[in-house]
Amino acid sequence: MTDRYQQLVNTPIGKIVSKQIGLPNPPRLERYEPGQPVVSGPVLLGAAPGGRLGEALSAVLASAHADTLTAMDEALRTAAADAGLNAAIFNPDAAPEDQRFKALVFDASGIADSEQLHAAWAFLHPAIRRVLPSGRVIVLGTPPEDCKLPEQAVAQRALEGLVRAVGKEVKKGATAQLVYVRPGGEAELESTLRFFLSPRSAFVSGQVVRIGAAVTAAATAETLEWERPLTGKVALVTGAARGIGAAIAEVLARDGAHVIGLDIPAMSQELTEGMSELGGSVLALDITSDTAPAEIASHVLEFHGGVDIVVHNAGVTRDKTLGRMTDELWSTVMSINLIAPQRIDKELFARKAVRKNGRIICVSSISGIAGNAGQTNYSTSKAGVIGIVEEFAPALAKRGVTINAVAPGFIETKMTAAMPLAIREAGRRMNSLSQGGLPVDVAETIAWFASPASRGVTGNIVRVCGQSLLGA
Repeated sequence: MTDRYQQLVNTPIGKIVSKQIGLPNPPRLERYEPGQPVVSGPVLLGAAPGGRLGEALSAVLASAHADTLTAMDEALRTAAADAGLNAAIFNPDAAPEDQRFKALVFDASGIADSEQLHAAWAFLHPAIRRVLPSGRVIVLGTPPEDCKLPEQAVAQRALEGLVRAVGKEVKKGATAQLVYVRPGGEAELESTLRFFLSPRSAFVSGQVVRIGAAVTAAATAETLEWERPLTGKVALVTGAARGIGAAIAEVLARDGAHVIGLDIPAMSQELTEGMSELGGSVLALDITSDTAPAEIASHVLEFHGGVDIVVHNAGVTRDKTLGRMTDELWSTVMSINLIAPQRIDKELFARKAVRKNGRIICVSSISGIAGNAGQTNYSTSKAGVIGIVEEFAPALAKRGVTINAVAPGFIETKMTAAMPLAIREAGRRMNSLSQGGLPVDVAETIAWFASPASRGVTGNIVRVCGQSLLGA
């Protein structure tokens, strides 16, 4: 649905009026177009003393052909040179007034106590007002649970507050993220850093992501084509006929996957038309039926020899306050949103239908994090989806499979278009980007999880909500 308010305030007159009377002014977000560079502007790379990620970060920036400058720290410059990154020096005291950056990347992994948090201020303070529209601020650290000393754990945990505050300050469509890298996970940075640097992450901000060691070793001759990383992969997407599901199918197909679109028989025509355009295939069935898991497993094994990516997107709402909610309304939502994905996964793994280096990706919701009045069934089911990810990530890692979830906030769909005007406008504006997201924003995040290069990304819940003011 068109956001007419956003269109109005981005006109010359609208910009003046909205500024004078203090109205929100949603920026136009840059979104990915095939063929774009990872980052379209200078990147400033910095590090706290003792950081362990400088070389890994430099290698990714070199691979992405990023125009990179470094802070004046000699150890960082040496790490950059060792990684083949030819970077200029940024001296804030001598830099021209018009020097701007598309991204600020700071290795905070060396911060060992609260006093050393000053290093983050020292890097960000002279550069934060130089961030371009739709720019990126990415801070990398060590997960507090992996720190050897309590003082280090406290300081690393403090980075979450820093990053979330920065995400609310940068404005103009810029975003901020915190990436915790576990010891041993340094080599698994690339897919995540590329995603957060690029326009693919346009509606993701204020998030905390954990990267660990790869759940499976790369094939000896494996080379990844970053424009089409899913070439040769088979992806099953439930609820694929329209809305977010259709966008997920389109993005996965764009990235090279063969998509099996699944939806209920009543949606067969829309599903068939959509999959035909993408060169995909169709599976029409009700995922809550007793036979659905077996039918799905048999289909992927018989026609594709297995599946690489499973996206549990199918979901419904049946809203009523709890005192007015019938058994049917409760049970319908729970069956589709929470119980069916577990039944399907159980059957797929029992029959060894998910290939090694496979991906299970669930669609939760910000309602599962913050709760929502009139949606106790939906909020319960979507919190349960988060539970699936948290509970099964360790076990699936032993099988060489990752599991993650996206938690969308306000996304422009037919469902949100049907909301009352006041509620719809509140949903759009109550985030750091002052607008609703698009289905493609959810799809791009899922494509990052789905990448073969995301072998160290598991057990994460990433909100696609523009850093909503609601929830964690």
